[in-house]
Amino acid sequence: MTTMPQTNPLATLAEQLRGELITPGDAAYDEARLVWNGMIDRRPAAIAQVQGAVDVVAVVDYARETGTELAVRGGGHSSAGYSTVDGGIILDFSRMRAVWVDPQAKVARAQAGALWGDVDRETQAHGLAVPGGQISHTGIAGLTLGGGIGWLSRQYGLTIDSLLSVELVTADGRLVTASETEHPDLFWGLRGGSGNFGVVVSFEYRLHDVGPLVLGGPLLYELDDAPAVLRNARDYFVDAPDEVSLWLVLTHVPPAPPYPPERWGTPVLAVVPFCTDLDRGPALLEPLTSFGSPFANMHGPIPYTALQAALDDVDPHGHRYWERGDYLADLSDGVIEALVAGGGSTSSPLTEILIFPMGGETARVPADATAFGDRSAPWAVWVATQWTDPDEDAIHRDWTRSFAATLTPWTTGAVYVNAIGGDVTEARKLAAYGGPAKYERLRKLKREWDPENLLHLNHNVAP
Repeated sequence: MTTMPQTNPLATLAEQLRGELITPGDAAYDEARLVWNGMIDRRPAAIAQVQGAVDVVAVVDYARETGTELAVRGGGHSSAGYSTVDGGIILDFSRMRAVWVDPQAKVARAQAGALWGDVDRETQAHGLAVPGGQISHTGIAGLTLGGGIGWLSRQYGLTIDSLLSVELVTADGRLVTASETEHPDLFWGLRGGSGNFGVVVSFEYRLHDVGPLVLGGPLLYELDDAPAVLRNARDYFVDAPDEVSLWLVLTHVPPAPPYPPERWGTPVLAVVPFCTDLDRGPALLEPLTSFGSPFANMHGPIPYTALQAALDDVDPHGHRYWERGDYLADLSDGVIEALVAGGGSTSSPLTEILIFPMGGETARVPADATAFGDRSAPWAVWVATQWTDPDEDAIHRDWTRSFAATLTPWTTGAVYVNAIGGDVTEARKLAAYGGPAKYERLRKLKREWDPENLLHLNHNVAP
């Protein structure tokens, strides 16, 4: 009696891939398994560094057929750790970062492993851009599928509002295109529904005339001046034009040039007014840029790519992060007082409390046009607590939770799905997906496109 030789499914997968399959013991393993958030330390059984759509199909088929847990990694910025998995397989897009631009049609196509720096570099060569994230080493995939808020959102909407189509691999291994005309229900769900409905291989975006120079850069104020500065920003954005945006950051002065040495390590409010119009911008931003007495002023014309990368070193790979974002019903005196108190009490000097206006084109898109949860809030806050010592994890996590609780009287209850952060509760997830009616529509899509919930390492919509 002869017995059939036993096949090794991972070895078979490795033979099918044009890319590389990395497993424990390989020299590249420990580096390949790292993600942005240093709190996340997981050991996958394999990391498939794919090099094309056929590779993606092979990995999805492998995970489905062997019952192996599947994590999908674009830029690896998921603060909750969805980009990796213990004992499963990572579908790693880091070798698929190409971007193609058609400047006449004002369209770009980007592979799913591209980072925003890749997209910005190629599109800005033609004076074009798509609304994207504000850290250039963020992956385009996760940010886009969650909606995408950035400097250009008040003028041109969310990232998904400039999304024309996606090519994706379904949970059953098919390669399909989703757009307004092909699988439009699926396309609806992909715009804000996170990674629930397929593994996107490439994104096609509509581009807009931006740059290469814009107006940006910070003005730094003493924390004692912050309440008045925040009230001024609130009053300005009651009727601000769409081409103007703003970041307000409560943080500490970095201990490095160009900041004045006597200010290093002190709490500060950084005000970063933004405008795409170099001619009209100085006058439009004057109520913000001329207010009060900043102790440092670095505002002026700046390459859009430089502004997009300005926080890259402030939020580096390997630091430890605990995040939480909420929408604010207003920027009343009460919430301003709570925000400034938080800025003066952070458990880590690396922490950032980011406050920014919504509205503009983002709010004009009908609520049911996409799966994105809520577009109506006038302001948003994002707490990005950051540190380096693992022994301090509980201290900084608890501070974040405590500070977020102080803002509750002024939050809307809705949540930006990419800002759920470390506390992933069912209530926050439901709020991120727009409430029961929209969530049920997403569940129906999930039952159609991924009934076995193969793609569950995300802000999951259970079928």
